[in-house]
Amino acid sequence: MAYHSDFAGAGFEIGNLSRGDTGQVADSAAAQDHRRTVIAFVGMAFEARIAAGPGVLVMCRSDREQLAAMADSAVRQGYRGMISFGVAGGLADSLRPGDWVVASAVHDSQSVRETDSAWSRKLLSAIDGAHYAPILGVDNPVAEPAMKRELRRTSGAAACDMESHVVSRLAEAHGLAFAALRVIVDPAQRKVPRAALAGMGPDGRTDVPALLRDLVKRPSQFVQLARLALDTLTARTELQRVRNLLGPHFGLLDAI
Repeated sequence: MAYHSDFAGAGFEIGNLSRGDTGQVADSAAAQDHRRTVIAFVGMAFEARIAAGPGVLVMCRSDREQLAAMADSAVRQGYRGMISFGVAGGLADSLRPGDWVVASAVHDSQSVRETDSAWSRKLLSAIDGAHYAPILGVDNPVAEPAMKRELRRTSGAAACDMESHVVSRLAEAHGLAFAALRVIVDPAQRKVPRAALAGMGPDGRTDVPALLRDLVKRPSQFVQLARLALDTLTARTELQRVRNLLGPHFGLLDAI
């Protein structure tokens, strides 16, 4: 999902990438390669650092008010595709932390948008064991197994995240190729601890005092948080591995 407890780093990172970080990463990515090709849409700072590379502009969900203008500018500069990249929550029981889902389509509460078939096939061929299935875009974190089961039943999606539906709308509006590539961090059977959700600050970074206050009130969450930390490390390692595997432009140029 678009929440994340970064035990593997110096602290926690939960939610959106801050606006300042977006600009820094985007400028860095654009400066590395003049061939502007792919817009990578992410929700968190660690995802942005992994996604950045030659020919890639990183955009984040927290910049909602500027997304349309940013996309317009990118299209004028020659960008040709958008990819939703990062972690996701599992809805299908068979998916485990570190498993990959290449979206066949993205569902939201009002529509279903198919992904670019050629680009998606390229991603599938590059990632051994990746699942080709619908992804559900949600506006709020899905933490309870019962809710995950219900969303699976009603949508048929294998995973959910808080960015892919936003990307699909932007790509459609601007005539860009669209793909969604997500790695599972929390499986369908596992509850996301309340402390992790309490620590989601308005700027997308972790409100550590709020997280600790909730943990003190409910110390039984410690085991859940530790498990989430291990799952996050698995997902983060996979993100970096696959990003390196795909190379510049997330494989888009090879698919068109």
